[in-house]
Amino acid sequence: MRRRCQHVRPAVPVSEFAGFRFPPEVIVLAARWYLRYGLSYRDVEELLAERGITVDHVTIYRRVLRFTPLLVEAARPCRHSTGDRWFVGETYVKVVGRWTYLYRAVDQVGQVIDVLAAEHRDLAAARRFFTRALSHSRKPVEVTTDRAPVYPRVLDEQLPAAHHVDVARANNRIESDHSRLKARLRPMRGLKRLRSAQTISAGNALVQNIRRGHYELGTDTDTDPRLRLTTAFAELTLAI
Repeated sequence: MRRRCQHVRPAVPVSEFAGFRFPPEVIVLAARWYLRYGLSYRDVEELLAERGITVDHVTIYRRVLRFTPLLVEAARPCRHSTGDRWFVGETYVKVVGRWTYLYRAVDQVGQVIDVLAAEHRDLAAARRFFTRALSHSRKPVEVTTDRAPVYPRVLDEQLPAAHHVDVARANNRIESDHSRLKARLRPMRGLKRLRSAQTISAGNALVQNIRRGHYELGTDTDTDPRLRLTTAFAELTLAI
């Protein structure tokens, strides 16, 4: 039986929500809806209006960008250890009309390990991605990638002991996982900033991992599995 995660609040005088017009519950609700469902910011604005909450879609956009990284960081102590087999690949989205690459990795049980938005698909971007991923994950014994020529060099530098697999169709696991992210990004009709691509992709990964049971959040035995995400975000609200 897994030990329940206990958040440690930092020694700060006020909550991150202090000074904002709306209470934490409303801010996190808007962020959760946006990260979980195929909604636009205007859709979230309309749903909140149905609950008697009047807020402009631009404000929702700003709050999602402000609080999603905080939610991701607050959840980190509750995250399960990553697996020892990684599947790494890139997908892409448009940012201000230009294709931007999203480096992503999942392990053998479907946990999203990390996400990195980059303007270029090159050695520097691949190196940054692995540096980020390894900073908060255990080293894998096997890494499966596509046949991009940068990967052997990066893996030789950072994971020389890992077995590298790049045969055709071996990376179907990450390709399938990309489709879930792309389904979420599709209603946005393009993003305006690289920061938005990074934040929304990381937030979507958090939502996926919680729903798949890769965090000790929303895991009370009497919690309806359909409410796991709702309960988890309520716990994270208290942590920030």
